[in-house]
Amino acid sequence: MRSEALENIVTMLRTQAAERGEAEMALDDWRAAYDGLGGLLPAAEGVPVESVDVGGVPAEWIGTGDGPVVVYAHGGGYCIGSLDSHRPMLTHLASAVSGRVLAVDYRLAPENPFPAALDDACAAYRWVLAGGMDPSRVVLAGDSAGGGLTLATLVALRDAADPLPAAGVCLSPWADLTQSGATMSEKSDVDPMVHAEDLDRWATAYAGSGNDPGAPGLSPLFADLSGLPPLLVEVGTAEVLLDDARRVVERARAAGVDVTLFEGEDLIHVWHFFAGAVPEADEGIVRVARFIGDRMT
Repeated sequence: MRSEALENIVTMLRTQAAERGEAEMALDDWRAAYDGLGGLLPAAEGVPVESVDVGGVPAEWIGTGDGPVVVYAHGGGYCIGSLDSHRPMLTHLASAVSGRVLAVDYRLAPENPFPAALDDACAAYRWVLAGGMDPSRVVLAGDSAGGGLTLATLVALRDAADPLPAAGVCLSPWADLTQSGATMSEKSDVDPMVHAEDLDRWATAYAGSGNDPGAPGLSPLFADLSGLPPLLVEVGTAEVLLDDARRVVERARAAGVDVTLFEGEDLIHVWHFFAGAVPEADEGIVRVARFIGDRMT
């Protein structure tokens, strides 16, 4: 059973969707709303945040300590989301891992379609290694579109013969921009946050002209996943992207990748986002930190 705190958030999300009705929100309104939602959430106490330029890509160092480095790609359908939206959540993650999170402010579509986000994510990881960090102490992570971007980045780094990180973490990953998963329709009535019509618009915006949304670089579900480091995939059973996560796990395991899957019963899309305000989110952050810690050498 979901906690009262999470139920209140679900109610809020449903109320907002009902007030919007069938109207299509303008992109600037989406961006402001997402950043505003993140701004309402409590940050972990005593966790410093420092702006940094990572080879031309804006980013933030969150946290201190000599623990692992988590290079993090935020969610938002490749079109919304920012350092502002995810900063509170990532302070909790930095605290839990006793290390640092590098939050990457990758370029957004439609202004910057594929492969801008992928190029920025790869650049951020390479910047961390160029600074002397051992890849065995680095993890790539992300949620929603950022979860898909995490997979695409791992594949791109492998193909470029870069040293790979210790692990990857994908929270409610959007890994199939064609929306072919069965739960896209089966869970449409229970998912209060993500809707297929929004994903269709964002997939078109990110793909840009001349690119197939189902190409492996955009939809890493269809990529060759062999040779990737251990993966943690977390997803809720009350979200339309449930099948994206399940199919990523199935394909990765078939390719010989060590994969840990956590399915949160009746949990919603990227519930970890609400860390500090929802017990299920706090538990999720601890679980992710434990996975990361177990893979440090």
